[in-house]
Amino acid sequence: MSKHHSTQLTRRQFLSRGAMAAGAAAAPWLVPASALGRDGAAAPSERIVMAGIGLGGRGSYDLSVMLAQKDVQWAAVCDVLKERRQATKRAVDAKYGNADCATYSDMRQLLAERTDVDAVLIATGDRWHALASIWAMRAGKDVYCEKPACLTMAQGRMVVETARRYCRVYQTGAQRLSEPHHVFAIELARSGRLGPIHTVYADCRWRDGNRHDWLPAEPEPPKDELDWDLFVGPSPWRPYNHGYLHSGWYHFYDFATDVAMWGAHTVAQALAGLDMENVTSIEFEYAGPGATIMTRLSNGVKLVLYRTSGSVWEPCEYWHGACGERFEGSEGWAAAADGYSRTEVSSPSLLLDYNKTLADYTARTQRPLSHVRDFLDCVKSRRAPVANPEVMYRSMCICLAADIVGQLQRNLKFDLQKAEFVGDPEANRLRSRAMRAPYTV
Repeated sequence: MSKHHSTQLTRRQFLSRGAMAAGAAAAPWLVPASALGRDGAAAPSERIVMAGIGLGGRGSYDLSVMLAQKDVQWAAVCDVLKERRQATKRAVDAKYGNADCATYSDMRQLLAERTDVDAVLIATGDRWHALASIWAMRAGKDVYCEKPACLTMAQGRMVVETARRYCRVYQTGAQRLSEPHHVFAIELARSGRLGPIHTVYADCRWRDGNRHDWLPAEPEPPKDELDWDLFVGPSPWRPYNHGYLHSGWYHFYDFATDVAMWGAHTVAQALAGLDMENVTSIEFEYAGPGATIMTRLSNGVKLVLYRTSGSVWEPCEYWHGACGERFEGSEGWAAAADGYSRTEVSSPSLLLDYNKTLADYTARTQRPLSHVRDFLDCVKSRRAPVANPEVMYRSMCICLAADIVGQLQRNLKFDLQKAEFVGDPEANRLRSRAMRAPYTV
């Protein structure tokens, strides 16, 4: 160092450098308020990073609800249809004003690469619901999965076991368990205000066919446009036909269920109003193809799986609209279905404390009257959602047992505790289906 240059700081240099340091310390105040959790936005540490798998009709609705939540950051979307995944990316990017949403055609790649994702929405075709949920939970993701949650009892049990083993939050999309008019009907039954419940009805409308054939082969589209092998997934291999697309698949046994198509909602709603702790078995009475299935629980309650092949909005004597349930007790009845502004009841006096009953429910359970919000809150708290794996499994076992009654066309008795039919090996073999490699657990 030259003798003309001193290593000591002058007062002016000290003050100058101090000002620069102060400016640097103040720099974080220039970060957008949203990144700090201001202006109503959630701070990064409070945000739930999400991805979606299968985002068609129902999935696009779920996505819109989740995008509206301030503590959700949508990061990636996956769909075997290029047109659909690009449309979903545009919707997500438009929400955030950027182009950051990643796209995938194969969920396995998404689950392996996106270690930043906390939770996934699964709204694929029914054949994928259980397997996709299991894969996601094994990858450390919490899961919101549309109904029906499984095609078989064996699959449903694996979802329960996987959620437990990996300590994952799982909510099935039986959203009416969180809607006010359904909750009020359930609360009337559960609280005893209808008297002892003797009969419960669940809307299990017969859909247009439960076909065991398959459609003729057509030329497959390019794999980049539609990955047909991934579309078929764990189901038996079937040649491509455009008739399977856009919900056409749900007419075919290979890809779907029958009673569980509607019953995945309504049986869960019916059971929520009953004391099921000591119910050990259920007897099913077969009455013909597509006919209403009468059942009796071991506690004497009659559970009616109501069926009609008419329009889902066709009025019936128990409710109007779709996805209805009705509780009948010694002191009156209550019913709810889609399109209701309030629960329908046998006496106006039952509605006098409508708002208080709902307020008491939210206070007692600490649950919002929003199914998506319940899931997101549980992702943060790590408590079980309202439509948790055990709730899903019990209701799906009853629906799938009813499907087997229809297939075998005979009365059956089902042990709810063991999840097996009593004295019927043929029925018990139908509790599972083979899964096509490599789409297996």
